[in-house]
Order: sequence, then C-alpha cells, then structure tokens
Amino acid sequence: MKEFLSVKNLTKNYGDFCAVDDLSFSVHEGEIFGLLGPNGAGKSTTMNVITTLSDFGKGTITVDGADIIKDKEKARRLIGMVPQDIALYPFLSAEENVRFFASLYGLRGTKLNSAVKEALEFVGLSDKAKMKPKKMSGGMQRRLNIACGIAHDPKLIIMDEPTVGVDAQSREHILGSIKTLRDRGATVIYTSHYMNEVEDICDRILIIDHGKSVAVGTERELISTVSDSKVLKITTEIKSNFNEKDFLAEMSKLPDVKKARIEDGVIVLEINASAKDFTLYLEHIKSRGLPILGITSESMNLEDVFIALTGRELR
Repeated sequence: MKEFLSVKNLTKNYGDFCAVDDLSFSVHEGEIFGLLGPNGAGKSTTMNVITTLSDFGKGTITVDGADIIKDKEKARRLIGMVPQDIALYPFLSAEENVRFFASLYGLRGTKLNSAVKEALEFVGLSDKAKMKPKKMSGGMQRRLNIACGIAHDPKLIIMDEPTVGVDAQSREHILGSIKTLRDRGATVIYTSHYMNEVEDICDRILIIDHGKSVAVGTERELISTVSDSKVLKITTEIKSNFNEKDFLAEMSKLPDVKKARIEDGVIVLEINASAKDFTLYLEHIKSRGLPILGITSESMNLEDVFIALTGRELR
C-alpha cells in the first residue's frame, strides 16, 4: 500500500521535557489509523506537529510526498483537523462557520458554495444551515466541527476525540461518516479513549507512551504481542475498608499471574495462556473473606493490550 504520511525520528522538546522521543511511523493511503496512548503520552504534540501547528527539533514528516517544512503550504492544503475542543464561532450560523474555515484553504465562489453544501449534507446538518452553534446540541456541534474540518476536501484527516460527550445516535453517525471518508479515499488518523470505537473503525493502531512507539499493527497483531496471556475475571464484593494494594500484591505473586487489578468489584488477573487450574486463585480470594460471585475467562482485547503495554497508573 502507498505510504501517505511518513513520520521519521520525530523529536519534540519543551525545555528539558521530551514530549516526543525519536518517534517513527507511517500511515497508508486510504486507511483509518488509530493513535492511542495514556494522557501525556505525546499524542497531541504529535498531531500538532503533523498539522504544522507546532515546530519540532528533529525528524522529517511528509504528507503525500510533501515535506511539512520545505513544502508547508502544499502539505497544509492536504490536511484537515477536527480538534477535540469545539472550534466554532458561536454567533455565526452553521453555514457561515463552514464557509469561513473552507475559505482559509483558498476556496472561493462556486467551488466554495458547493463545498459548504456538501460538507453540511455529509454530516446531516443541511436543514440546520442557518442555526447557530450556541443553539445546537453537543452532538450537532461535534458534527459541525467535522464539517468545518473536511469542507476543503483534505486527503489526510486528523480526528482528535470526535465523539467526546455525544449521545449514542450522534456517535454512530460520526463513526459511520469516518468510515465513509475512508471509503471515498481519505486517510484518517483517529484518537479516542473509547477502545470499542478504535476496534470498530481502525485498520491499524499505533500505541505510544512517553513519546515513544510501544507497538503498531492491526488489532489482531497487537493482541498477538501479548498472546501468551489470557484474562480471568472474578466477580466479588469488596468492602470499603478492604486493603486492595496488599491483596493485589499477593495475587501478583501467585503462579502464572502476570498482573492483577480490581475494576468495579471485579478482580482481573492477566495470567499465562497455559494456566488451566484456577483453584489456587479462588482459594486465596476466599481466604481474604471475598465471596466468589462469578468467573469468566476471556482472551485479551485491545483495552487489555493497551493496559498491558502502558500500565494502569494514571498520570
């Protein structure tokens, strides 16, 4: 497949802090490429650099062969950005917002009028063209945000958490529209904290942490990086005064246990795939006065892989 975006040895520092550390990856033409990482992993910095909103200290980036430093204007015309924060003028109508952002890319006259109309139709807001964002629901604002980012027909579209805070119907519409953009030939970089969305729409996924690439590949390929593991979930009841820290430390020392955590009253054990006898785990849990209410054994999913590769500690 054709390499549409190439990022090689990207390094970006803020003073003594290295936000992106020798990061390299490529995105194929016509794919939806997931960019995942914990808070502070370097995702936003990477996107800001690719869109030429931020400079960088080292590396090379090309978009369809155009170097973002040497051919900045050409590269910019190829890129559309849909930011996480709503970037709309509240006192302009939906149509006026799209028209303004499209005009920044040089669209004029009939071509501009056609682009505005098509963008509003694409996000399902043709009948709201005269409505102002301040009167729109959150889902409608998100869709208008997308229209503003794609009206100039960019070939590379970067979408940063486009479904944050929207209702289920708007989320489905947005995800469907992203697939349609891909099917029409656009290349999409997609970030989200909703792993089910990434599983649903992304062709390949890059996980970064501390500004470095941790793993890249299809969902199946990423899971295979920790395929020697499976997940055992034991439902129980945990009292408020229970010492979770000591308990998890004890569980982590048991045979075949790689990691242990507790999520909403469920003990989650990442264990070796070869482990078949769970008796020791259950006995240890019961010895701490915890009832066994249910047990499930599952193969790992993308969220499990993400946690396994980046850790669970918030930062």
